[in-house]
Amino acid sequence: MASLKELLPAAKSATSTFYDHTSDPWFKNRYSATEAEKSAVIKANPVPAYLKRAGFRPSKLEDFGDGGAFPEIHYAQYPLDMGRKKDWKPGGKTLPVTVDEHGEVRYDAIVSQGENAKKIVYSQHKDLIPKFVKEDESDTEMDQDEKQKVIDETMEETKAALEKIVNVRLSAAQPKNVPTQSQESKFIKYKPSQQAAAFNSGAKERIIRMVEMPVDPLDPPKFKHKRVPRASGSPPVPVMHSPPRPVTVKDQQDWKIPPCISNWKNPKGSVCCRTESERSGCNAVKGSEGDDDEREGEERDGTSGVGPQGKIREECRGSSSCCTRAF
Repeated sequence: MASLKELLPAAKSATSTFYDHTSDPWFKNRYSATEAEKSAVIKANPVPAYLKRAGFRPSKLEDFGDGGAFPEIHYAQYPLDMGRKKDWKPGGKTLPVTVDEHGEVRYDAIVSQGENAKKIVYSQHKDLIPKFVKEDESDTEMDQDEKQKVIDETMEETKAALEKIVNVRLSAAQPKNVPTQSQESKFIKYKPSQQAAAFNSGAKERIIRMVEMPVDPLDPPKFKHKRVPRASGSPPVPVMHSPPRPVTVKDQQDWKIPPCISNWKNPKGSVCCRTESERSGCNAVKGSEGDDDEREGEERDGTSGVGPQGKIREECRGSSSCCTRAF
């Protein structure tokens, strides 16, 4: 065996082809440790009984003890961190308590996260006060340098946004303009993996020249541009309203609007309020006592001539009838 071992070439790699699971630290801490070490590694919390796990939410390794997940608890469980993402951090969704420049706790920090990070969110009481009575102490305490810095940053952002819009419109209006292609080249030096004499013409190092592939300006577009709806802007300023109050009978009566009835057109047979009041005698014209006496005298004089005229008319009729009988 010694002679055969000397004849054989030396091994290039001494690594084993299989993975020995017994050398894994998890196995070492779990099966090869003493009882004291096991108790130090895994500290099992008392798990409630089977029918008393209504508010139990296992989230730590100690909550599972030496077992797996609980199927009767509808909650994402990761016993021994199996299935959990690698970039997960405990307490990642919990915001730390922050304070403002006056040392007061900022309870509105949660509304300034995510998509509202670059928006103006009105979440303080001073935002509800009108402009002409607002007394903001932070504006008076802010230095002129800080104000100028904020103005410069806003101006640069506005300028960049406007330039982007103008450049897009100019490029669309001038399709003949071909973008200039960079002619810069890079030289890369590398060593091939095959160092034998049969490969790479016996060269141990190689140098290549990397040039960007030119773009044909007449090629059709390779990507389909899809219009995306514009993101929502900053939320509006909250408006203070009076508290709701019950509607009284007087308010209901004030809201009642009488129907409009025309004096010229009355297709539905509605009665005008004015004619109804006149018919009931509410607006009857009352004269003085002297007017009543004069009216009675005129009626008497008018009816006094009716009696003699009637008698004469009857006599004429009687005489005419007598004459006709005599003939």
